[in-house]
Amino acid sequence: MPLERVAVIGAGAWGTALAQAASIAGRDVTLVARDPAVVDEINSRHGNTMHLGPQRLSPAIRATTRFAGADLVILAVPAQASRAALAGLSLARLPVVLSAKGLEQGSLLRQSEVLAETTPGAVPYVLSGPSFAADVAAGRPTAVTLAGDDDAATEALAAALAGPTFRPYAAGDRIGVELAGALKNVYALAAGAVDGAQLGASARAALIARAFAELSRIVPALGGRAETLMGLAGLGDLTLSCTSTQSRNYRHGLALGRGEPQEASLAEGVFTAPVAQLLAREAGVEAPLIDAVNLLLTGKVSISTIVACLMTRPLKRED
Repeated sequence: MPLERVAVIGAGAWGTALAQAASIAGRDVTLVARDPAVVDEINSRHGNTMHLGPQRLSPAIRATTRFAGADLVILAVPAQASRAALAGLSLARLPVVLSAKGLEQGSLLRQSEVLAETTPGAVPYVLSGPSFAADVAAGRPTAVTLAGDDDAATEALAAALAGPTFRPYAAGDRIGVELAGALKNVYALAAGAVDGAQLGASARAALIARAFAELSRIVPALGGRAETLMGLAGLGDLTLSCTSTQSRNYRHGLALGRGEPQEASLAEGVFTAPVAQLLAREAGVEAPLIDAVNLLLTGKVSISTIVACLMTRPLKRED
């Protein structure tokens, strides 16, 4: 099928960056936004200062407030907003690339499961991996994973979105990629809290290593493949999110570790943490780090106390 017309739903930083990447790849791109002021700025001044600062956008990107069809749809809204954004859209038989990294509260569903419920017949793909919107929009080298159920179709989509600096690598483990992307945000909260409490680089490194081990237990138990975690969507994304202040989740964790007052957050990990805890328990998987993050989010226990408790867990062999 043709993959020339790309519609990106969501004109936040990530949606705008993906629209930029698709335009640079030579696709005909429409960016669907809720805010008429954003639409006007993109169309008239080729920018989205609210979300990407002074970054100039491709003049070929067209913005609108209404979805009017495409060969390929990229959904780029926060995970908790996906259901509302998809409601009423006619996407049967269309490839839909899901870029939010989160699990839906209440339903406990992955993003592709939300898609299946809201728009039956749409074909799900998952985009994940170590990437920040500012880097993608500016054309800095970025490699990500694009996962789908049909190998040939996934490779065709990856090729359609690939440009000189944005490189999607096709993969088959859609569930594993989706889970890794959602869960790494929970661990990024923990890594930020460790740094915010000034517990040291050694503590953060240990946390990342144990987070990877915990992921390696949870992902297969929930239907993904352990080997997926060795790639961009697993180790690559976990490392980036747990070490960079560009990550909303890491920054939120920093504030938690410093004991700073918390305001409403767009950090996906805040919403995913309780869902991840429930899913791990249902699967019978021990997840002490996810449990610890949920304690931290209550505001009743400090990161130092949580780490002290983790350090007193029974010593076990690593092999």
